[in-house]
Amino acid sequence: MTQAYAFIGLGHLGGNLAASLLRKDFAVTVVDRDPKAVERLVALGAIAATNPAEAAARAGNAITCLPSPKVSEAVLAGPDGLLQGLPAGGTWIEMSTNGRDEILRLAALASKKGIETLECPVTGGVHLAAAGKITALVGGDGALYEKHRPAIEAMCAKSFLMGPVGSAAVIKVITNMLAFIHLVAAGEALMLAKQGGLDLAQAYHAIVASSGNSFVHETESQLILNGSYDIGFTMDLALKDLGFALAMGRDFGAPLDLASRVNAIFEQGKRAYGGDAWSTQIVKLLEDEVGTELRAPGFPAKLEL
Repeated sequence: MTQAYAFIGLGHLGGNLAASLLRKDFAVTVVDRDPKAVERLVALGAIAATNPAEAAARAGNAITCLPSPKVSEAVLAGPDGLLQGLPAGGTWIEMSTNGRDEILRLAALASKKGIETLECPVTGGVHLAAAGKITALVGGDGALYEKHRPAIEAMCAKSFLMGPVGSAAVIKVITNMLAFIHLVAAGEALMLAKQGGLDLAQAYHAIVASSGNSFVHETESQLILNGSYDIGFTMDLALKDLGFALAMGRDFGAPLDLASRVNAIFEQGKRAYGGDAWSTQIVKLLEDEVGTELRAPGFPAKLEL
């Protein structure tokens, strides 16, 4: 029998994930502070609810995709939160990016109410989420994962069960840390090519075909070369995830010198352009310092498959 889900958090990422569920004929009840986001999903077949408790009571299971642990806790355990509506034996699937301590603490709150938790952050970018081709990193009980695997596979092309709750938080933070390091490195590489007199479009393609290539270069460098920077992910979110990585490094005794330097660069980027600026604008720091833009024709303003 197909499971039904409440979906709370219909931003750049969550809206696409919820739409993928609807395309696979899952029953989805949605909640978001943005009425236009709700309207978009209702037009695809979702049912609107006024708060997370109402949505959870209707569906019996809930998925969240939210910007911070503070918001996740409010949606889960607030006065009209999921725990007020989910039945005992229901499942909370948390697709937000959290630190390990945060997801363990929130899962314990759910467990006291008889609610099981799967952490399921995703990686790959908004454009892959829109096509249902993003990757899920799962932490939780194996049998619970299998129970909800059809829904996870409706949203994600690949999924990896990493271990118990808390495991997915660690690997998700690692993947994001690498992405931000790669982004700064890609900007420096393009600037070196520019100052060395190379054609930037040709340099982009040469790097793609080289041992120095990365997923971030293949994708986000295109938005830099276009000048839109529009990755759908902000400086504030990057700093949140880098903060998680640095905290894990301290807790686990793992020196993270490179991540610390990149965190400092993103702090500088936030001061220059604001926390709501796209994370790819971190490369604009270099453009402004040198006094030249990294632009080339033929690259898209938004990523598409």
